Amino acid sequence: MDINSKIYVAGHRGLVGSAIVKDLESKGYLNIVTKTHSELDLTNQEAVQEFFKFNRPEYVILAAAKVGGIEANNSYRGSFIYENMMIQNNVIHQSHVQGVKKLLFLGSTCIYPKHCPQPMKEDYLLTDALEYTNEPYAIAKIAGIKMCESYNLQYGTNFISVMPTNLYGPNDNFDLETSHVLPALIRKIHLAKLLSESKFESVVKDLKLDNIEEAKAYLSRFGVSANSVEIWGTGTPRREFLWSEDMADACVFLMQNRNFSDTYNANEKEVRNTHINIGSSKDISIKELAEMIKKRVGFEGVLFFNADKPDGTMVKLTDTTKINSMGWTHRVEIEEGVSEIYNWYKKQC
Repeated sequence: MDINSKIYVAGHRGLVGSAIVKDLESKGYLNIVTKTHSELDLTNQEAVQEFFKFNRPEYVILAAAKVGGIEANNSYRGSFIYENMMIQNNVIHQSHVQGVKKLLFLGSTCIYPKHCPQPMKEDYLLTDALEYTNEPYAIAKIAGIKMCESYNLQYGTNFISVMPTNLYGPNDNFDLETSHVLPALIRKIHLAKLLSESKFESVVKDLKLDNIEEAKAYLSRFGVSANSVEIWGTGTPRREFLWSEDMADACVFLMQNRNFSDTYNANEKEVRNTHINIGSSKDISIKELAEMIKKRVGFEGVLFFNADKPDGTMVKLTDTTKINSMGWTHRVEIEEGVSEIYNWYKKQC
């Protein structure tokens, strides 16, 4: 990409999109086009067509998606498959129509089978059944990978797909009802500490409620008190985490240095699994993560692991051999990242 290239970042307000915009700007790319959802509904085919005709971006980073936790994915299955398919179909197709030089499509490692061998290699895609609760979302993302591959093969476009592991960082979702495990643990343990120190005004302010009794009642639904924090499951499942700004750096690295032709073996008769895993290839148990956060926050109460609640998949670890061989590796380890995200969260309270 030239420093003056026009770059459209779809989903610029989200965890990944905001990190990508920040990374681009830090590297001198200032001709960045962004649109909020109210300005451009990416599920609207005509609106997306008009946007691309008028703006004519040279490069596109597609980080926009409808996302959520297990409950949301399972409850709104139709919405998740429809909205994600519409977003990616419209953006990828118009990128082809308007001659975009390169597109980067972001998916998720939930594309891999529920009982996938570990660590998860790109070649394991479509080798077994998906995890049921997020199957519609995963199928949409798999369709996006195949759409990029198919357009590249038929039309000669240069569209790359990346599959990040569990991400966390600035602009993360800390909602106790919809957030993923790491930001949820940070907020729950932080609020428990405030309760233990009788900092009730801070608790009420954080939760945006009217009084401390209402706040305590609300927090009790999530197993948070002045003395303890409940965590679902046994704590033994292991998860991999990646700092969102590392993910952004990987995306910009690929946009600058790699093409679709670098994602597969040209000697193979069939072009498959051209997507690229992005992660740290390091995991940590939920119990170890919770203890790390407890120490960082300074909470002296008890962490209660409720074994009556589900653990979910026991291990989910990405194989990052492909991205590493291309010349990129992560920088921020989990201990540093937890400290950074906790500092960021406290500034928002």
